[in-house]
Amino acid sequence: MATFLYKLGKLAFRRRHFVALIWVALLTLAGVGAASAPTAASSSFSIPGTEAQKAFDLLEKRAPEASADGASARVVFKAPDGEKVTDKANKAEIEKTVAAIKSGSDQVARADSPFAAKTVSKDGSTAYSAVSYKVTSMELSDDDREALEKTTDDARESGLTVEVGGDALQAMPETGSTEIIGIAVAAVVLVITFGSLIAAGLPLLTALIGVGIGVSSITALADALDLGTTTSTLAMMIGLAVGIDYALFIVSRFRGELAEGRDREEAAGRAVGTAGSAVVFAGLTVVIALVGLAVVNIPMLTKMGFAAAGTVVIAVLIALTLIPALLGYAGKRVLPMGEKSKLFGGGRKKAAGASGEAKEKAKENMGTRWARFVVRRPVAVLLVGIVGLGAAAVPVAQLELGLPDDGAQPTSTTQRKAYDLVSEGFGPGFNGPLMVVGDLKGAENPAAAAGEIKKTISKLDDVLTVAAPVFNKDKDTAIISVVPSSKPSGVETEDLVHSIRDTGAQIKSDSGAEIMVTGTTAMNIDVSQKLNDALLPYLALVVGLAFLLLIVVFRSVLVPLKAALGFLLSVLAALGAVVAVFQWGWLGSLFGVEQTGPIMSMMPIFMVGVVFGLAMDYEVFLVTRMREAYVHGERPAQAVVTGFRHGARVVSAAAVIMIAVFAGFIGSSEQMVKMIGFGLAIAVFFDAFVVRMALVPAVLALLGKKAWWLPKWLDRALPNVDVEGEGLRTAAEKDDAERELARV
Repeated sequence: MATFLYKLGKLAFRRRHFVALIWVALLTLAGVGAASAPTAASSSFSIPGTEAQKAFDLLEKRAPEASADGASARVVFKAPDGEKVTDKANKAEIEKTVAAIKSGSDQVARADSPFAAKTVSKDGSTAYSAVSYKVTSMELSDDDREALEKTTDDARESGLTVEVGGDALQAMPETGSTEIIGIAVAAVVLVITFGSLIAAGLPLLTALIGVGIGVSSITALADALDLGTTTSTLAMMIGLAVGIDYALFIVSRFRGELAEGRDREEAAGRAVGTAGSAVVFAGLTVVIALVGLAVVNIPMLTKMGFAAAGTVVIAVLIALTLIPALLGYAGKRVLPMGEKSKLFGGGRKKAAGASGEAKEKAKENMGTRWARFVVRRPVAVLLVGIVGLGAAAVPVAQLELGLPDDGAQPTSTTQRKAYDLVSEGFGPGFNGPLMVVGDLKGAENPAAAAGEIKKTISKLDDVLTVAAPVFNKDKDTAIISVVPSSKPSGVETEDLVHSIRDTGAQIKSDSGAEIMVTGTTAMNIDVSQKLNDALLPYLALVVGLAFLLLIVVFRSVLVPLKAALGFLLSVLAALGAVVAVFQWGWLGSLFGVEQTGPIMSMMPIFMVGVVFGLAMDYEVFLVTRMREAYVHGERPAQAVVTGFRHGARVVSAAAVIMIAVFAGFIGSSEQMVKMIGFGLAIAVFFDAFVVRMALVPAVLALLGKKAWWLPKWLDRALPNVDVEGEGLRTAAEKDDAERELARV
């Protein structure tokens, strides 16, 4: 591995014009493809194997006119103080608005008058119109949304309070200026780390090129592959983070090789051969984690994982080829100012090199001093780290999972205002009615069977109202709307869904009819259950494959085991922090959390996938340097210190950059993106600065030589990938010996 990458790095350095041209061409091609590609027509959200999805499929087959899976909107009207919506002027304005909504878009399937549908509150202050569309929310055009917004704006001029809820207004989430701030923080950290604007600019430039190619490719293929907007957001988030990190590792090693006196081409080759090997395996762990999301069997999540994995592959290829090519252009300008110019301290290097003792003292950076402290006090560091992470993980015990509804939107949005108006006027359950679908083909008397279903459901706990059955044309399928007493994301509503489903066997026995519960609320419950069921198999698959990969990299059993256990600690602690902020509301105002509620159901499995891959970046880069020192003859404790001397500064910088990039997404207007950004940022903080910087050296110091133990039979069976670059050192020593013999 190291030898192949060494040759690749030297080739890219020598043929830098050609390599740079290829990547510019790829970026241009992707950009042109994105610009000329048709706008994605849809982004279907299907959950194969769930009851809610089966009900949608049945309705699409037997009652397509119902547009059961189409976009929906709830237009809520509230009369001015002292008036009622039933007053003549207000009623006329509401009827006019509903008629305008019907005629405003060809995609509107139906828009019910509140007075005909009897959706007027008891006190007469509030009414709502249920609007359904022929297509899903992702298929709605901007013109359709604008028509709805314009109609409601016109209604407000009459003095009515008019707000709109539902998924019809769902649009691209805004990430805000904090995303740019995250990149700016990354730039500052790179300048401080490298002491050179050129060296700092390379990782940012290459990461942006990689993200540009990845996101443009996703945009170009969005229509053909049915990719949603969240897909490109995730790819951008992951691509920026790993792209900067991988380039940072290569540039840092290149500077180290130059400092040892090697010429620029040789330094580039060795940087790619050694740090590049770590980048390849770190990238593989990220790809495994992201592609493994397919295990969950939710198409949207699978597509997100594959798209993000593709962006990571691009980041790895750029680090291995474009970085050495650009280093060929930059040359020694990547070195700190103080090592190039007398004006900026050129004499410091000379003074520091006056004696061996002074030179050794100059290398005693903060990472070295910390490593020596940990090696001397491993038990204390281990206990403090584990107790601290354990305390942060305590809130996980009260983790509540669900999918966000309009009640989780910021209070300034029309969706949230509509949600609150409906809750006040009718009850919280009206924000998430359940749709019970009755398959009446097996019933002798379909009408009587539907009536029996309605009667049975009415007797259940937490049921507020049950509407009369609505039949399809063939009278073999009925739709019954059930309004719970509790809010859509409440535990009571989830219990009601299960209670209705539990009555299915009795109903089928009595009447021959089958029932299924669907609708947005039921779909959210099914998604949460599916994700919970998939978590352990996914964890076993991803951690298992990565464990095998790390055994090959480190040629050790205990080091990969320690890496996996440390990762679990950091993920649990990060989930605890997410619960504390987004569910309990601790420091919620600081992060823009206006409404607490259940944690997004895909958060645990998503964090496991993404954070595991990213955490292994630091594990591979940091521990590879330790193993490299150990393989080259240093004692285990000294190898830990050496690894920290070379890697701690770079890993710390990479972690701060990744945290800054992820934290930038906390400014998003979308609760899901905000939660993901916060969760990933805090997880990287725990994993990099507690697990990798404290627990890893403490465990390795305690294990000593046992850390690198590998059964002989396994040692013989495993391929030698030579991540440490031992082959390069052997080849170099052989060349030196041959030159020495030639001189003799």
